[in-house]
Parts: sequence; C-alpha cells; structure tokens
Amino acid sequence: MKKTASAHWEGDLKQGKGTISTQSGALKNNPYGFNTRFEDTPGTNPEELIGAAHAGCFSMAFAMLLGEEKLTPDSIDTKATVTLEKKSDGFTVTAVQLDMRARIPGINQAKFDEIAGKAKVGCPISKLLNTEITLNATLEN
Repeated sequence: MKKTASAHWEGDLKQGKGTISTQSGALKNNPYGFNTRFEDTPGTNPEELIGAAHAGCFSMAFAMLLGEEKLTPDSIDTKATVTLEKKSDGFTVTAVQLDMRARIPGINQAKFDEIAGKAKVGCPISKLLNTEITLNATLEN
C-alpha cells in the first residue's frame, strides 16, 4: 500500500507560503508557512500533521490489539504532543507525548497497560519516528 501527500511552496522561508494536500482530499491546499509553524497564524505545519498521524495510528493499533484479546473499546481518545527544538545543527523533533484515555468494557488495569505499551511501540508511525515517545494511558470507568 502506498499513500501520497504533496506540498507546494513559493518564496523564501519567512515570507514564503505553501499548501499541503493529500491523496484522499482530506487536506486540499491547506496553507502552511513560517507563521503557521512558529507563530499563531491559522494553517497547519509538519509537526501538527505528524501528531495527527501518530495519534490516529496509535489509536488504531490499540484497537487492533484489543480485538486480538476479544475486547471492543467504547472509545479511545489520543492526543499527540510533538516537541520541536532548536539544536546546534538545526531544528529537531525531540519527543512525542501520547496521552490516551479509553473506555473498554471487561478489561483490567494490567491488561490495559500491557496492550497500550504494545501499541505505543508497534504502531507504524512510532516505528517511523526516531525520537523519544512517551505514553500516559488512562482507563476510564
């Protein structure tokens, strides 16, 4: 399976602007630029998109692993916080913090923690990222 996304850019780094689109059309010419990445201008940025991809991937991996245990979640809500830091050799994504809350009938805390840990390391986006990934997982009643 292959999926595509594209970016178009015009101008220099600070004054330039671009758009991002996806094959599915979920994103179509969404604006991005220096101001959407480092300031509070509306639009998207690469770190936000990585966060969305990671949150979605983790949630699906968690649901898959639950299914293997014959468990069906009522809900899984995951937030990914991507940290971008300036280093001596330029900017680097240094960490991703996953915060997940889930309602899952019939699961105990130990099994929940075990499956969440497997999903954290096993989802394809986690495998892609060469950074520290941490997880706070909360089982709701």
